[in-house]
Amino acid sequence: MSGETAHAPAPGGKHGRLKWLAVVFIVAAFAAVVIAALLTTIFERKQEAKNPYVKLVEVTEDTTDSSVWGMNFPNQYDGYKRTTERTRTRYGGSDSMPAEKLDRDPWLKRMFAGYAFSIDYRDRRGHAYMLYDQEHTERLTRKPQPGACLQCHASVIPAYRYAGGGDVQKGFEAVNAMPYQEAHALADKNGKKLIEHPVGCVDCHDPKTMALRVTRPAFVAGIKSLKAKQGIQDYDVNRDATHQELRSYACAQCHVEYYIKGENKLLSYPWANGIKVEEIEAYYDQAGWTDFTHAETGAPILKAQHPEFETWSQGIHARSGVSCADCHMPYKREGAMKVSDHHVRSPLLNINRACQQCHHYSEQELLSRVETIQTRTHDLLERSAQALTEMLDAVQAAKKNGATDEQLKETLALHRKAQWRLDFVAAENSMGFHAPQETARILAESIDYARQAQIKAEQLTSAIPRAAK
Repeated sequence: MSGETAHAPAPGGKHGRLKWLAVVFIVAAFAAVVIAALLTTIFERKQEAKNPYVKLVEVTEDTTDSSVWGMNFPNQYDGYKRTTERTRTRYGGSDSMPAEKLDRDPWLKRMFAGYAFSIDYRDRRGHAYMLYDQEHTERLTRKPQPGACLQCHASVIPAYRYAGGGDVQKGFEAVNAMPYQEAHALADKNGKKLIEHPVGCVDCHDPKTMALRVTRPAFVAGIKSLKAKQGIQDYDVNRDATHQELRSYACAQCHVEYYIKGENKLLSYPWANGIKVEEIEAYYDQAGWTDFTHAETGAPILKAQHPEFETWSQGIHARSGVSCADCHMPYKREGAMKVSDHHVRSPLLNINRACQQCHHYSEQELLSRVETIQTRTHDLLERSAQALTEMLDAVQAAKKNGATDEQLKETLALHRKAQWRLDFVAAENSMGFHAPQETARILAESIDYARQAQIKAEQLTSAIPRAAK
């Protein structure tokens, strides 16, 4: 038709718009499904976090078998069971049968001459073995030991409660005084054995609330005396300690220096003067305490146990508020829950979670730093051992040449000081890492005291023949 213009349809037209609407609808539907799934997951995880465990069995103060707790806390118990695994770092680890330190380091046999540690002294291994290894060490099978030794190797609080007629402190004192075998065989009135399992869940957790706690009477008394020294009176660790402090104190119940006090064999922590090596030494000197008389020199010797807590307390991690559990039992995710990894082990076997949460360097860099510290400590330890060995040779020569105990008195006092410091580091299980500068200071003092004693003994050897003429 004339005067009329024909219009072409718009590209896509109605059909194009419908396609775009369909795409938008599909995208929106997909987004809605994703968001709904995310919200569902968040809700489920929140609900999971509100109920951190399913209570399948009742656990009480008398449930010393951790496998029963494991029915309620399978993740934590699985970690605990893994402490039986063989592990190895450059200066430590856990083997199926720990190596005999006396074979690897012959100087230990001379250092402990006259004491049970010269008979059997093996490398450490995982927590699950703690009672078994104590039961089978020749230090116990060949030498009489008191029931006090059970405090740190067995789940022993029910035995204390039973022996004390409900009073844990009285029972602790009673069990301490018994011969080891008698204490280990304790049974209730129905004949049920009270000591059958290594330290486990009930020793660090309240069965009603699962809160961390301290159960060992010796630690309760020891930390109270230490806090009094620091000006804090009437300190009750379970009342006054923070949760973060308890993440170290639960470990420090056993990883400490201690001694068996008096005729009643009361296991005690020597912290009234403080917890540095010389402060503990001063406590023992004031108390007139000696662990054994050295078979070669006759010196009154102190035997260090395993002063991890005391050494750690002097290091940068303690000063920074880092707990034992932060490194040896770091947190991990189990579904929605954050739990401590109960596979207690060297942080070097778990660098990502144990170290890299704070130290943002590669695993190899962190491992290298730790091993540098440990190698330097090991070298100092060997030099200290060499100094002690040469001192022992010099004292023996002086005695052979006729030196009397009175003439050797000052030399033997130096022997006590030197060996105490060497043993304090050798018995501590971090090879210096817990407090590198403090450990180096202690070993330097050990070398100095040993060399002083050696010089005095050699002077006696030279002087006695001239005096006889």
